[in-house]
Amino acid sequence: MLFRSLQRNQPYTANILKRRKLSHTSSSSGRNVLSELEARGFVAAVTSPKLAQQLESTTCIYSGVDPSAKSLHVGNLLPLLTLLHLKEAGHHILALIGGATGSIGDPSGRSTERNALDASVVEANVQSITTQVKRFFTLGNDYVRAKQTDHPIRSSPTTSLGRLKEGKLEVVNNHDWTVGVSLLDFLRDVGKYAKVNTMLSRESVKNRLSSEQGISFTEFSYQLLQAYDYRHLFERYNCKLQVGGSDQWGNIVSGIDLIKRTRSSTPADTTAGGGRDDHQELAYGLTIPLLTTSTGEKFGKSAGNAVWLDSEMTSVFDFYQYFLRTPDADVGKLLRLFTFLPMCEIDAVLEKHNAKPHQRQAQKLLATEITQLVHGQEGIERAETATAILYGIDFDKLNAEQVYKALHGDQRLRLVEKSAVIGVPFARLAATHGLAKSNSEASRSINGGGFYVNNGKLADTSKTLQECDLLDGRMVVLAIGKGERKILYLT
Repeated sequence: MLFRSLQRNQPYTANILKRRKLSHTSSSSGRNVLSELEARGFVAAVTSPKLAQQLESTTCIYSGVDPSAKSLHVGNLLPLLTLLHLKEAGHHILALIGGATGSIGDPSGRSTERNALDASVVEANVQSITTQVKRFFTLGNDYVRAKQTDHPIRSSPTTSLGRLKEGKLEVVNNHDWTVGVSLLDFLRDVGKYAKVNTMLSRESVKNRLSSEQGISFTEFSYQLLQAYDYRHLFERYNCKLQVGGSDQWGNIVSGIDLIKRTRSSTPADTTAGGGRDDHQELAYGLTIPLLTTSTGEKFGKSAGNAVWLDSEMTSVFDFYQYFLRTPDADVGKLLRLFTFLPMCEIDAVLEKHNAKPHQRQAQKLLATEITQLVHGQEGIERAETATAILYGIDFDKLNAEQVYKALHGDQRLRLVEKSAVIGVPFARLAATHGLAKSNSEASRSINGGGFYVNNGKLADTSKTLQECDLLDGRMVVLAIGKGERKILYLT
């Protein structure tokens, strides 16, 4: 793990410490949750090696997301999963939705300024993402309970917590404590502690300053707003750890710096019975690696589009298929990050996978586990049903109602009236429902042996759909070659 300096003025160190592994674990048989996160690949850097010790007792921890869209995408999963691990280790979790900062725009990781969103759009996005975050942790709790006997953190006690108990979750919105703050109040209470030379040294700011567009004062001030969030949560909830992506390092450090500078300018806190310890770490930061594929592409994109957690924006089937298509070079890393399977089980699966990679055992396990975690057991059933009818070869056991639920809203599922299809030639049905451009094209496919009805070759161009062709009495699957299938579902 890399322990990075806080890059501040004296008296704090300005040296970046060399890379080294955590040697500290809890004194009982269990592994410290930070070591577990590191082993799985969640940790890029922490602000202090003392964090492991801090996490041996119940700690309030937060991570934030700005509502730049109405749904989160798979790129947001790593911070959420980090919080889920920490929650399962007994910690108090704050999931922050940036109702205030979302209207500003974070310059981190961007070469151009974000488009400002209308207040009504931000508010709608906040409501949608709040619901989504709560659902994620509810389903995550169910998922971990199903894996509880194998879960490496929950199976062992820690020094301070005893037998681990599930932690608490709260979803908060920074608009609630920001909306009433005037500019003068903000400059007095936050701005006076911020050093412009330090703000200019942040990587996100330096990158934008060297770009053609530059950086607006609005986005330049974003790090102060995030720092204000951390200080507020520190004071309100005694929150001592912020989690974020690697591009959030500067913003996280700004918050830690504001907390320390604010405390150093106030009388010693004697509530602990002895004054303030100037060497005590008041707050911490943990960053997560920015996830890319083995080819260097940004993770979470499919055909140029984000893979959303909202099933109305990315179907459960497409979500499942995205992970099922994971390259061999990436599947081990993603199994460690996106599942709660024990590491020994993952290693065993990878060993079997490497022996017979064509069977794609690792990819199937990954797709199943992450779909269950994000979409629940019902989501798994829908994804597997959709996969069976769109890519399978055996339709005998398919249930029409399950197929309808699995593909509801998918363009490949066509709802038709019985009177409009019974007795109609298959060639005409293919053209009518977009499987072929015309009747003649469909007929040529039939003559060429490439037209399939319920996975059986059709040889007669005059053949019409009859009730005996219906699967489960309600549907028929048409296909040309190995391309897209159309499912005609009788209403």
